[in-house]
Amino acid sequence: MHQKNRLPSLLFSLCLIALSSTAAFAQTTTAQTTNTNFFSAWESRVRATLARQPSYPIPVIAPSAQMVQLFRFDYVHEYTPARTATDIFTNGKGLNLIPWANTEIDIDLPPYIQHHNPKVIDGAGDFSFVVKFRPFASPDKHHAYSIGGQVAVSVPTGSYKNGALVSTITPTVMGGKGFGPFAIQSTIGAILPKSDASTIGRTITWNTTLQARVAKIFWPEIEFNSNYYHEGPNNGKNQTFVSPGFMVSKINFRHTPGNRLALIFGSGFQVATSTFHTYNHAYVFTSRFAF
Repeated sequence: MHQKNRLPSLLFSLCLIALSSTAAFAQTTTAQTTNTNFFSAWESRVRATLARQPSYPIPVIAPSAQMVQLFRFDYVHEYTPARTATDIFTNGKGLNLIPWANTEIDIDLPPYIQHHNPKVIDGAGDFSFVVKFRPFASPDKHHAYSIGGQVAVSVPTGSYKNGALVSTITPTVMGGKGFGPFAIQSTIGAILPKSDASTIGRTITWNTTLQARVAKIFWPEIEFNSNYYHEGPNNGKNQTFVSPGFMVSKINFRHTPGNRLALIFGSGFQVATSTFHTYNHAYVFTSRFAF
């Protein structure tokens, strides 16, 4: 008799456990589905955005209207007019993401600057980020062009005077055009300090890159990198470098449809051609992991 009285309670408990388990499973399934849908939608956006643009790579040094999703690490070895060397690690590069169609956001790591000069203290440079938008593009099989713009913002986080005194904003207009195995890319921008512009100065940047495809993945190039200074200590001066180099773009990790995991790397050599220059020449190495 006692067991009969316990039977309804036992059945009720089992029902509660079953309902709880079902609810928990439903929540887990919903969360997994939400996560799957989020990443699936992100992947689809990235594929669609990249499919609309040409295949020529972002140059070794200059920015580009091309969209990318990758992690980038650069290294620069400079020689100054005083014949001292400077090493720059990351060179202000970092994580590039495509969160929305035709839009890229770059979160750049502060460069670490190592001076081979006992009178100058080594330290980190400024943190920066970039928002890029590429409204017009056409793939290789059509017109092979890309046109866009970006705004870079730097924050004065540098240590031991290895960064700027104030924040800067750098708007840049960029474009590129392919001609069969050849490509030309060009950018023009302005580095604008948030304050003290008359003391710090403003800088106009102009880059033009000529590229050629060789054996599918090799892209020899030559860049022309120029700065024009207005106000500040270098008022009226200009600095120009000619930079031969090459890019390897790209070595795929898996040869499957839709797979974007790849290694991209390259190197360049900057040579000052203007009378005024802050350094004589520099070796530049860039490595990029696309995902």
